[in-house]
Amino acid sequence: MTLQFKPAETFRDTFTYAKSPEDILRFPFPFPEDEYMYSVNIEPHVKGGPTAAFQAVFDIDEHYIAECRECERVLKEDPKRCQVLPHMMAAEWDTLELIMESMAADYPAHFSLTKAGDLWTWVNRPLGIQQSFTFGKAETLPCPPFEYITRQAQGDFTLQDQRDGNLYVDGGLVTTQADWSLEFDIGMSFHEWHGPVPLAHEKGVFDRALKYLLRLQYGQPVRRLNWTMTINPRLDTSPENYPVWGPDRTTVTPQNVAEKVHLRVELQTLFRLPRSGAILFGIRCYLASVADIARVPKWRRRLHRVLRDLNPALVEYKGLARYRPMVLDHLAPLDDGAPTTRGIAPDTEVLAG
Repeated sequence: MTLQFKPAETFRDTFTYAKSPEDILRFPFPFPEDEYMYSVNIEPHVKGGPTAAFQAVFDIDEHYIAECRECERVLKEDPKRCQVLPHMMAAEWDTLELIMESMAADYPAHFSLTKAGDLWTWVNRPLGIQQSFTFGKAETLPCPPFEYITRQAQGDFTLQDQRDGNLYVDGGLVTTQADWSLEFDIGMSFHEWHGPVPLAHEKGVFDRALKYLLRLQYGQPVRRLNWTMTINPRLDTSPENYPVWGPDRTTVTPQNVAEKVHLRVELQTLFRLPRSGAILFGIRCYLASVADIARVPKWRRRLHRVLRDLNPALVEYKGLARYRPMVLDHLAPLDDGAPTTRGIAPDTEVLAG
């Protein structure tokens, strides 16, 4: 699988991020039907799915180099975005092995991993990296193993330690989060971490999810989709930087709503790690503007219907109240009332407009 990258893209200031037609069609649109309410919605993370975003263990797309550079910039500004508690070192090496082996297998034109006993050599061609190191000896890498490899993957990653019948967020590299803080959450239990989410607790969603994840087996990863909306193609919407991105919401007008407002989707993957028994939680962020979504007839109909009928508590929790009416006014004329097929596939290979 050979990719073409756009290294000059930016996710702040000038916002030069843009999607090619192919990138729009591979977007993991999060709504399988015309209405939305929280559910566990977990499925096996196997290669293949309704769009190309599901074809690899760790998806890489045309934004790879630019996103890795943005991650580097965020970590330089705030090193606390990467923290791993000391007892998680075995999980750090598990993570490095999983990501290196997966990327080398899925994208051999861009990555390679060779092993001679414990002496490994990793080559990342897009980022110009060649690194020989001794597996299990952190001093042979330029930074700790978890940070080293997650800097080279798109999205965020956390490590969940399993003990006392619960999961605890005991590590992570988090630079593209949707308004939550690793600094605040590290060490929290599963329910504490998800405490702010409305409605789902009353419906028992997190109780069921925790029971499911405690039984997660090695070699049987799972995935789910989550979503919110973001103004501008900004990856870093952290609480720490709210003064930077919060005012963006006041800049949306009926004239710019389609270009400014972005559907922000997380492809969340969970892997049981072999040595540590911990769980690696990948949170891969994708952005598509309302204008991008509107080029897929099925998706524009469905997004209109989901947002129109969304529970008010979710509107408030996701911070949509200020600009949701403008999004609906833009999408309503594009919804012809035709029925939509179940599932998230775009059902087209040709974009409108």
